[in-house]
Amino acid sequence: MDNLLAGPPPTYLPDLPEAREALESGAKAADVAARFPAYSAAWATLAEEYFAQGHAVTSYAFARTGYHRGLDHLRRAGWKGHGPIPWDHEPNQGFLRSLYSLARAAQAIGEKEETERCLQFLKDSSSEAYEALSRN
Repeated sequence: MDNLLAGPPPTYLPDLPEAREALESGAKAADVAARFPAYSAAWATLAEEYFAQGHAVTSYAFARTGYHRGLDHLRRAGWKGHGPIPWDHEPNQGFLRSLYSLARAAQAIGEKEETERCLQFLKDSSSEAYEALSRN
């Protein structure tokens, strides 16, 4: 019998080795995103780069793309809209980084409710990701 108090099991996204290796090898994030549009880590990298350059709206757009691509992957992996998405599982990090980037860019453009919603979603999904990403 399942323990109903345990909550949903963690969701582990599949690795996309060809996309990951392209990004890790130094390929431009835009090129990786164009070649592998489902790879959230490329979109998260673009969101981070553009935010650092002071382009909050562009960062927001890239983060939202990575977030939605990640949601698609989560659902295919059995995620039911809630439950842990472990930060220590590297394939999950692209989605979690996109979610954080979306919150940060939303805050920069004055979207208070979206900022709060995204940060709460991040905390609920992975307190480790929230702590790691909030330090930057």
